[in-house]
Amino acid sequence: MDTILSLSKRRGFLFQSSEIYGGLNATWDYGPLGVELKRNVKDAWWRSVVQGRDDMAGLAAAMLMHPKVWVTSGHVESFSDPLVECRHCHQRFRTDDLPEPDRCPECGNEGTFTEPRSFNLMFKTFMGAVEDTASQVYLRPETAQGIFVNFANVLVASRRKLPFGIAQIGKSFRNEITPGNSTFRTREFEQMEIEYFVRPGTDEHWLNSWVEERFSWYVKHGIRRENLRLRRHGEDELAHYAKDCYDIEYRFPWGWAELEGIANRTDYDLKHHGEASGQDLKYFDEELKDQYYPYVIEPSGGVDRAALAFHQDAYDEETDSTSRKEETREVLRFHRHIVPIKVAVLPLSRNERLAPTARQVHTLVRQHLSTQYDDAQSIGRRYRRQDEIGTPYCVTVDFQTLEDKRVTIRDRDTMQQIRVPIADLVYILRDKLEHGW
Repeated sequence: MDTILSLSKRRGFLFQSSEIYGGLNATWDYGPLGVELKRNVKDAWWRSVVQGRDDMAGLAAAMLMHPKVWVTSGHVESFSDPLVECRHCHQRFRTDDLPEPDRCPECGNEGTFTEPRSFNLMFKTFMGAVEDTASQVYLRPETAQGIFVNFANVLVASRRKLPFGIAQIGKSFRNEITPGNSTFRTREFEQMEIEYFVRPGTDEHWLNSWVEERFSWYVKHGIRRENLRLRRHGEDELAHYAKDCYDIEYRFPWGWAELEGIANRTDYDLKHHGEASGQDLKYFDEELKDQYYPYVIEPSGGVDRAALAFHQDAYDEETDSTSRKEETREVLRFHRHIVPIKVAVLPLSRNERLAPTARQVHTLVRQHLSTQYDDAQSIGRRYRRQDEIGTPYCVTVDFQTLEDKRVTIRDRDTMQQIRVPIADLVYILRDKLEHGW
């Protein structure tokens, strides 16, 4: 974990938020490469679950919602964690995070914890000029409720029939008691969430279908299967609205932890919002000639957790046999769909004869692919820099290029090289990015 965080800061993936002021606990800023990685993760998810299907629609709901939304959903009353405080060092912990129930992980003393008490995780704020209970609102703790309250709107506007889903990506906020492990658990995070509406009685089929599809998505985009597992929730773990639930877990350095949950929420949300608001949120089934509240299957994953897992799984070290000193090569073997930079253009040197052609090649490629131009230090050091940020292909412009109009493509994983005409460069790069070396 320390190795990844060091590399992340050095190469511009992740910075501590407000670092010049000592930082703010469990808040992070994504640097130039981190923001590209995160954007590519979201794009890959959107292509898979929305653009690649004909039974999905998109939504972007507001982060601030009517306070009654959170009363109806149960968040005001029950969205809480059990909290204990050490009487000796006064640190606070979630009871389910304690390695030993009676020993404080901070100071090591035993039997010093207070009785557990409920701690609501929602951030409160105020809307308007007066700060009183009448103007109190919440920063949303999940994106799901924005979908449920817009169910009827999307149904009418998109003319959908069951089964169909609504997907959105957006920020959520939870006042976590014990955030940590880099971007795994933070107070401000981004979710990729689907609410898939189905006819009651078909919910088990669709739960299994989404579990299989979402698990395969992580494997398809580069996470090794042996680092993923499915864990079904026990009856004592299920949320009050859930009939069944599976977690897709990843083997992080600190152990197995949740990447994404796929839950069968039954008709709980639509029924409660319909009754509380007085609006008709039932679905009229033309085939059955009947009205009912649809059941909901919810695949819900974290953008930040996914990006962290992809980053962890991509990291590799190997002995560089091409180096005279047999140095260790650090490389991020990102899948080509989510890698921040797809192509680096490198002039062999800063010789003034090479620069114009190298810039022309860079201009040509950057119109089609995410690129980086690098002419600082030796070509070997520049290859290493690109390996450390995961760039699949480096294009080198040398003195021979000036004569034959060809450039050299180097592959990140095999370090093999081929020479190709500049006229065919974009086509060849696209082909290799799609099908591999």
